[in-house]
Amino acid sequence: MNKGQMNPRELLQHMFSAAVAAAQPDVCIPRYLPQPPQGRLVVIGAGKASAAMARAVENCWPSRLEGLVVTRYGYAVPCQHIEIVEAAHPVPDQAGEAASRRMLELVAGLTADDLVLCLISGGGSSLLPLPAAGLSLEDKQAINRNLLKSGATIAEMNCVRRHLSAIKGGRLAAACHPARVVNLIISDVPGDNPADIASGPTLADASTCSEALAILRRYAIDVPQRVIDLLASGAGESIKPGDERLPAIETHLIATPQMALEAAATVARNHGIACHILGDSIEGEARDVGKVMAGIALQVSRRGQPFRPPCVLLSGGETTVTVRGDGRGGRNVEFLLSLGIALQGEPGIHAIAGDTDGVDGSEEIAGAYLAPDTLARAWAQGIRPADSLARNDGHGFFRALGDSLVTGPTLTNVNDFRAILVTG
Repeated sequence: MNKGQMNPRELLQHMFSAAVAAAQPDVCIPRYLPQPPQGRLVVIGAGKASAAMARAVENCWPSRLEGLVVTRYGYAVPCQHIEIVEAAHPVPDQAGEAASRRMLELVAGLTADDLVLCLISGGGSSLLPLPAAGLSLEDKQAINRNLLKSGATIAEMNCVRRHLSAIKGGRLAAACHPARVVNLIISDVPGDNPADIASGPTLADASTCSEALAILRRYAIDVPQRVIDLLASGAGESIKPGDERLPAIETHLIATPQMALEAAATVARNHGIACHILGDSIEGEARDVGKVMAGIALQVSRRGQPFRPPCVLLSGGETTVTVRGDGRGGRNVEFLLSLGIALQGEPGIHAIAGDTDGVDGSEEIAGAYLAPDTLARAWAQGIRPADSLARNDGHGFFRALGDSLVTGPTLTNVNDFRAILVTG
């Protein structure tokens, strides 16, 4: 990098901050607000960004409104007319269950003159955990824990969740009938399929109970017989496309991972560094993605292919972690630790990886920073990187080195952010 430019760590952190800023509700909400209805405006929603989204609506809305949204503990912001409830994520709790019931009650009895504005962002699946008939919150909690450890993709996990729910998979939209529904969604899923974001409570769902059952069997998820019976009988079927209760639904993706990556790329280019977006929906085991990205970075550094350094390689999406150890980890630090091990201290390669919601795994840590001397500093402290990876202890590894990325609640969520800077 040229003299006078930011150092690598500052540049990467600035890019991460730009990605988060581009997905802030105050920036994204105003242009998508509908015209006021003849009747009531009822605001509902769920997700890590939902409270901030509700505040943005209140700041712009010209007339009376009411509503209820549920967000993660620590993510509430004050609103005057929309009630904000906090609940647990990623494993649901009773507060989320109670909020789900109250949300269904709130939209009951609406008319065709009324408008429901639904604010959805990542995390909503856990925050709306109302169980299907015959199931309990404890059933949902156990299944959620097992899915999170299994290596299943977010689409697979949400397929299961939709079919074990009394509110997801279009059921909340059906409860709003005959009112008009407008969905404003911040995407945190690879491919930006709205039905997968928060498990699609206000969208029709084409997946089936049999698919959900196959996913549980594919990952050997141990579930009670009542769950098997519910899925095998089709009693947990979601609301399908063409259902007469879902004719008046309008959906807008107001922020996506691609938008966040483009904002970060602009930062790099403004500092005279080429930036290449490799993909906004990359999935797979985090440690495997780390190895692949290391191979690309090494080819850039040593061969000038497919890009010449200096440059930044950007990617987003949602990797998975199959938990085998007892460490403190998340998918972003798992990716970064695997990347570092594969790079083996290659000079001139720096990286950052973090979850744009500020929480990687279940830790209040967004991710971490990797430098060419990361492994050497770990070994000097008696930390064996390969052992840390085997234990899924990415947070423990980077915290010991002072390289954790801690943001606090970001009030948005457009999935994972990964940037590799190759200086040449």
